[in-house]
Parts: sequence; structure tokens; C-alpha cells
Amino acid sequence: MPDHDLTTQATGPARVTFDDAPLNRFHLKITALTFGANFSDGYQLGVIGIALTLITPQMHLGSVWEGLLGASALIGIFVGSIGLGWLADRIGRQQLYMLNFLLITLASIAQFWVQGPGLLFVLRILIGIGIGADYAIGPTLVAEFCPRRSRGFLLASLTAMWTVGYICSYFFGNWLVGYGGDSWRWLLASSALPALAVLLLRLGTPESPRWLVSKGRIDEARSVVARYIGENVDFESIATPVREGIVREGAARDDTLDAAAYRRLFSAEQWRKTAFGILYYNCQVIPYFAIYTFLPVVMAKFHLEEGFLGDGLLNVFLLLGSIAGLWFTARLSRRAFVIGSFVVMALALGPLGVWPSGPSVVLFVLFLVFTFTMSAASNLDQVYPPELFSTALRSSGVGLLNGVSRIGSAAGTFLLPMSIDHLGFSVSMTALAGFLVLGALISFVWAPETSDVVLE
Repeated sequence: MPDHDLTTQATGPARVTFDDAPLNRFHLKITALTFGANFSDGYQLGVIGIALTLITPQMHLGSVWEGLLGASALIGIFVGSIGLGWLADRIGRQQLYMLNFLLITLASIAQFWVQGPGLLFVLRILIGIGIGADYAIGPTLVAEFCPRRSRGFLLASLTAMWTVGYICSYFFGNWLVGYGGDSWRWLLASSALPALAVLLLRLGTPESPRWLVSKGRIDEARSVVARYIGENVDFESIATPVREGIVREGAARDDTLDAAAYRRLFSAEQWRKTAFGILYYNCQVIPYFAIYTFLPVVMAKFHLEEGFLGDGLLNVFLLLGSIAGLWFTARLSRRAFVIGSFVVMALALGPLGVWPSGPSVVLFVLFLVFTFTMSAASNLDQVYPPELFSTALRSSGVGLLNGVSRIGSAAGTFLLPMSIDHLGFSVSMTALAGFLVLGALISFVWAPETSDVVLE
């Protein structure tokens, strides 16, 4: 037997740190299971707009009910992200990781039998609550399990699934509503299929070992690490940073941290990261949701017909951007990506405001660049938030950023049509470009570099 074999047999496998463990099947599984929330969000937000084309005349809805139904899932996401994100730091990630998709599945199925807008509104809020909870918990689990070298790519892939879900809803929804009548019921209920699949596949998901350590449940954490990451992992490499994070937050007991989680997000040690997360996230989503909610109005300024050059080509660029964003996340530092993307988007969107009478082809090409870059940059929305917070605050922090971003997206969506009516298209587009400039400045001043950090 060769000497090196004798050495390996005598000493056993080389010890590795938790954050540098090799990527394995479990890492890929926990990431794939978290795809569900992002696919469901994109699908749910896409199908309601299409379904309303049939629901509105059938139920004789006015503009108020149309707006409420369109915004219902966003309202639920706000509640679920903030409320259940906080709860996940108290009772753990694993239980809510299961229950939120049970809620989504049941509420999605129940949409088939609604007879009026009131019940549909309630059901879609419940769906949003489930999705919002997963927005806080899913990326948290992925970040807390996966090795740091793969963390950015795996987290970024979650956002790409939002785009896939949105595009699927566009093509499938437009085909199905072509049958008219009650086809909208089948369309809304179809969202239960991916939700049920995710629910079943999540059975047996373990609790986060970082959270277990933060609660003093050391033996359970050690067992999870050995079973799912590897027996040769140095357990102290995960336990020590978590303990240091708790001490750094200024409390000796983790239950004290939980009780004041949101107050501690703005402590002297943490407030800058929290503020950066809230501001950068909103500067990104306000133009995105506002423009794409009223895309026909924007496209009319290019004098383009609906069809491939309109919706079809833009959907293609959304998908290409989300795929390219995975590469950018893996290759670029977090700071370089977030600052650079804001600059490119501002330069692409700005001419729509300052040069609205320019050649339609030129403006449309710039709009394609904006679409591509925005879709790529959105990958950071699942990457940056989990890296900004310690274990004791992570789910609360991620939930807060996701929840507040929905306020920004809803406000932008609500204000854009009024802004166009009263201030004009040029001023409105310039204002949206201004948010992108603000995002670039905030990122330049405050964005931390978290690409290769060991999570506390």
C-alpha cells in the first residue's frame, strides 16, 4: 500500500471549515427548494393581471377593486416578510419554511371557487403572506448552509426563478384566457401546482445549524453539520463566528436579541448596513415595478405595436438579463456590481426623460439595455440582504428589506400614472432615473463588500 494511503488512513479526512466545505448535493437541494417562492411570486404577480381581463367584466369590478386585487399579493408579501421574518429568528427557520407553502397551496386552490372580489382579495393576501415569509426565510437558509464561494451564485439563482415564473405566467396565462368564461379560475388555481410540489419536496428539511448555535442547541447543530455538510467539518468554524456575532450585537443572551430584533437592526453597530439595504433595494424596485406595471404606456412612447417587438422581446431580455446576472454575481464583487448596474441603468433610462422626442429605435434600444441590466441587477436582491446581518438578526433583517421594498414598489406603481398625467412623461421618467442615480451614490458611499465574508 502506498505511503500516502497509510497516512490518510491514520489521520482521516482533512478538516475543513464550514464556510469552505465542498459544494454538495444538499447545498444544491436547499437552493432548488427555495426556487419555489421566487417562481411562485413571479407567477402569482403575472397571472393576476391576466386573470383580471376576464374577472373585471364578469364580476363588474370598478377601478378600486382592480387596484386592490392587483396589489393584494404585494400587501401580503409586506406582512409576511416583516412579521414572519421576525418570527423565524425566534422559533427557527425550518417550521415556517414548511408552513408557508402549505398556506400558499391551500389559498391558491381556494381561488377556484371564489364568487366575489372580497374573498379573492383575502386569499391573495394569504398567498402573499406565504411568499413574503419565504422571501425572508429561504435566502436566509441558503446563506446559512452554503459555502461562501458558491453563496453568491446560488442566492442569485433565486431571483432568476422569479423571471422564469413571470414569463411562464405571461405565455400560459394569455393562452388559457383565450378560452374565455371561467378560464381565469383554472389560471389562478394553477399556481397551486408548483407550490404543492415544493411543499412535498421540503419534507425533512433540517434546521439551520447557525440558528441552533445561536439558541445554545449545540448538539443538534453538530448533528446537522455532520449529516448534511460532512463529518470532517470543523464545528467550531461555524459556532465561533455565531457566538462572536451575538457578543458584537451587545447582548449575552440570544432571547434578548430576539425580543428587540428590529430595534437592534438600527443599533450603532448595524444601522449603516440596514439603511444601505433599505435604500438600495427601494432605489432599484421603484423604477422597475412602476415602469413594468404600466409598460403599455411606456411602450406607446416608442410608437411600437404590441407583439414580439413589444412584450415578447422585452421578456426575452428580462430572461437573458437574469441569466447574465448569475455570471456577474459570480465574477464581480458585490460593490462593483451594485454600483455599476445603477450607473448603467441611469444612463439607459435618463434619455427617455431628457430626450423623449428622440428616434424611437434609439430609445427602444436604450430601454432594452435598461431591461437587461435591471433584470441582471435584481439577482443581488437575494444575495446582499442575508450577508448584511448576523445569525440572530438575519431573518428579521432580510424580511424587513423585502417588506419595505414592497412599500416602494407599490408607491412607485401608484404614483406613476398620476405623475404622467400631471407632470408629463418626460418629468416622470427623469424622476425614476433620479432614483437610479441616488442608488449609485448610496452604494458608492455605504455598500459593504460581502463577497467572501464568513457569516456570523
